Order: sequence, then C-alpha cells, then structure tokens
Amino acid sequence: MFYICKWLVWIAMNIAFSVKLEGKENIPKDTNCIFASNHRTNADPPLISCGLKGKHSFMAKEELFKNKFFGWLIRNLGAFPVSRGKGDMAVLDTSVERLQSGQNLMIFPEGTRSKDGKVHRGHSGAAVIAARSGKPVIPVGIVFGEKLKFRTKITVKYGTPIDPAEYVEICDTPNPRQLVKLKNRYMADIKLLVEGEPEAEKLPDNSEKEQADE
Repeated sequence: MFYICKWLVWIAMNIAFSVKLEGKENIPKDTNCIFASNHRTNADPPLISCGLKGKHSFMAKEELFKNKFFGWLIRNLGAFPVSRGKGDMAVLDTSVERLQSGQNLMIFPEGTRSKDGKVHRGHSGAAVIAARSGKPVIPVGIVFGEKLKFRTKITVKYGTPIDPAEYVEICDTPNPRQLVKLKNRYMADIKLLVEGEPEAEKLPDNSEKEQADE
C-alpha cells in the first residue's frame, strides 16, 4: 500500500506543481538517511520523497490524523503522530526504530511552517536522532515563491551528507553541547540551500579618488 500511495501522490505533485530536483547525487546509495528540511507547507514530505527510493517516515502533528481519510493516507505514506510542545521521547524512539528498520526519515527542525519563506531557529531533535542512530543527515531546501498555487515552480535541493560522528559521540545519551554543534551545522546548510550565499558587503570604490589624487 505504501508504494501505491507514494506513486499516486508523486503523480499528484507533478500535476499540481512544476517540481525540480537538485543534488540527488548527494543522496547515499548504501545507507538510509535523515532528511532535515525547512518547512513551508503540508506538501513538504511528498515533495522531498520525489527524490527518494525505498520507504520513508516522517513526523506529523496529531491533528492531521483526526480526518479519517487524510489520516489513513499519511499513515500509509509513513507518517506517525507527534504532539507539538510536549517533548515526546516516544517520538524520538519511533524515529530511531524506523531508521534501524532501513527506512529514511524526514524531519523539519524548525518545528513549524515558515510564513515568510526564510529559515528560522531550529531544534535539536534531528541531532538526537542522528546521534542515537549514527545515520547521516541530508540537509534539504524547499524553495518557491511566497504562495503555493497550481503549477508553482518548486525546487527541492538535497545538500551534502553530514556525518554525525564528526560532531557528536554516537550513543543513546549524547552530549548536549555536541548536539548543538551538529544542529548548528545542518541548520546552516539548510539556510544556505534555501536563501543562498549572503551578499558580501559592498566596499566603497576608491578608484576614482585614487585617480584624482594622481
């Protein structure tokens, strides 16, 4: 049922939007991964999955499961419920279990959708999951204009894999300071994918003044 639902949603995404994928070559072929992305709309998980093979899971706020049909659909697409603001440790356990079973995991570190399209402060949940599972983190940037509408051009960018072992000890109780370093790394990468390189400050052009002095 998962693959049927994924195929149907993939068709729907490509009919509704003009989707472009960048950086698919960055996705490892020999292991499953944690895909940490910015969050724009409820369409983000199927958009990210357009470039993925195999099964995947993602967290979804529990309110989305109240509608029977939609709840059935997203469950069959790999979703599991999370209660926002409750610090549910069971969600982290479920995430690690899904990764250990060979699935990819999609996660949105900002915790809520961005209304202005910019990348905001992230949380350390993805870092904890990476530290406990040892799986690489793939930063993802979902980029489009202000509003999502029919045939909107959307670019999904997959960044370079981040090895959590370079930032934190792989164990069940990782060091909080090390987790912050890992979080800062993937949030910086996500921001770069979405917003691009920051514009360099323009220095005053003194060439004319120098010529005049000569």
